[in-house]
Amino acid sequence: MSSCSQPRVLKKKHFRVKHQKVKLFRANEPILSVFMWGINHTINELSHVNIPVMLLPDDFRAFSKIKVDNHLFNKENMPSHFKVKEYCPLVFRNLRERFSVDDVDYRESLTRSQPLRIDSSGKSGAQFYQSYDKFFIIKSLTSEEIERMHAFLKQYHPYIVEKHGKTLLPQYLGMYRITVESGQHYFVVMRNIFSSHLTIHKKFDLKGSTVDREASEKELEKYLPTYKDNDFMKQKVKIEIGEAKTKLLDTLSSDVDLLTKLHIMDYSLLVGIHDCVRAEEEALQGENTQGTTRSENSESEECDSGERWTYNTPPDSPRGAQYKEVVYEVDIYAIPSVEGKLNFW
Repeated sequence: MSSCSQPRVLKKKHFRVKHQKVKLFRANEPILSVFMWGINHTINELSHVNIPVMLLPDDFRAFSKIKVDNHLFNKENMPSHFKVKEYCPLVFRNLRERFSVDDVDYRESLTRSQPLRIDSSGKSGAQFYQSYDKFFIIKSLTSEEIERMHAFLKQYHPYIVEKHGKTLLPQYLGMYRITVESGQHYFVVMRNIFSSHLTIHKKFDLKGSTVDREASEKELEKYLPTYKDNDFMKQKVKIEIGEAKTKLLDTLSSDVDLLTKLHIMDYSLLVGIHDCVRAEEEALQGENTQGTTRSENSESEECDSGERWTYNTPPDSPRGAQYKEVVYEVDIYAIPSVEGKLNFW
């Protein structure tokens, strides 16, 4: 008895080629596109560097830089030729760690969406930008200010270490040079002292002087003007923070001692006020308006899962939760007033 063997059929395996996703950095200014690219690149590069046990003097002079030519993979969004330089990368990484700023959060805040330009009332002429989630402020510097920052950093870092990050001085988190079309632009990144989720209803820039310390007419035309010392006194503003006053003044005194030691005179105290009662009224008005809009546009507001998003940031945004009160893990500068109706920054 014979049997016929069936021919063996070989199945072809189909391999799906996975193309590497290229992260695009879309911005309405080439400088911002390159800045976002640079933040992404430098943070990724630092993730492969071992954390030193202690910083050395050379770390305060160190820098990393990269030159990019023929940037074809997203040429439509970025210049073809540019340079990015990061100053003192290990020093600033150490500062971010001491200020409890995670590098991944830092990168995402500054690269997920373009930073937005904000008005400044300062006389320096510096440009200011705010990260899309309002966690960080980007300030433009001059080359001379970069040199002064290098000198300041040598005293600033040991002070931050000594105080365990507890200071009212700006929290400097990174410093960069961006070169596009032979033009050089310098930036420093700082933590935003104001809340990212609570409205600041009034703010003051206080120097402890009355000479030329009134908000100009142009400043008063703004939606949220920055008032000054004479305005503070004319409005008879009182800041009552109870037991927190002692700790605040101790920190302020320590910071001023450092600035005095370094012969720095041009500084001021920025104060923001969040009115809890006013915020509740605004929230109630917003809910009423939102409820009306929802009933009129119910179909367009509903997402695929059937849920309705009621917050401003994207659903998957890091730290995107919206709070209606102070969250001290996030609002590190916030101080409640004694009567609980105001919060100060």
